[in-house]
Amino acid sequence: MTPRFPTRLVIAMLWFTPLVQAQDQSVNPGINNAYLKDDLIVTDWIERLEREGREVADNRDEIIDRAGITEGMAVADVGTGTGLFLPALSSAVGESGKIYAVDIVQKFLDHVDIQTSRLGWTNVETVLCSERAVGLPEATIDVAFICQVYHHFEYPTDSLTSIHRALRTGGRIMLVDFKRIPGESADWILNHMRAGQEVFEAEIESAGFRKAEEIGDLLTDNYFVIFEKIDR
Repeated sequence: MTPRFPTRLVIAMLWFTPLVQAQDQSVNPGINNAYLKDDLIVTDWIERLEREGREVADNRDEIIDRAGITEGMAVADVGTGTGLFLPALSSAVGESGKIYAVDIVQKFLDHVDIQTSRLGWTNVETVLCSERAVGLPEATIDVAFICQVYHHFEYPTDSLTSIHRALRTGGRIMLVDFKRIPGESADWILNHMRAGQEVFEAEIESAGFRKAEEIGDLLTDNYFVIFEKIDR
């Protein structure tokens, strides 16, 4: 009898193993070019990322509420961008908590620093990361919040390794990203996203996480999945 393997395991074998062997090369070259231009104008991205009608912007408070982020937690907002989620995150963790606003774009972090000072977010700290690592010390965070950013990871194996290291025991990844379904999703999503939910989940699980929950009743154009760290 031919042995049968779980579908998720097969996907992990097909997708994650090559990443480990070929991590010297980006899995999606150029995906971040628009953010890395010297002439990037932050206000243009505020209008684009925080506009009314963008699903994650319209549901920002509910997303953080459903993520189970509570007072005293340390959270990395990976790919914080213009800081869309920082008001809700800062409020959720309270004065005893900590938010690390992580991004590869210094201009975004400069903008966040200005907002932090202006609004009195004493629990928010900006962190300039690299394309391969989040730039946080070992066991410093309880949650890595990754909203519409994972598909921008050019070196997902390296990035996930750094996230796994930065998470404390029992730490979680909160993943929100676009649904990529051939025949259903818009052409720009099909062209922009290198893969869909099943592949991304397999990559994350192969990096030392287990899928704990999927929240399917909040978003329409995006999926919302929670993973827990497996200590190795």
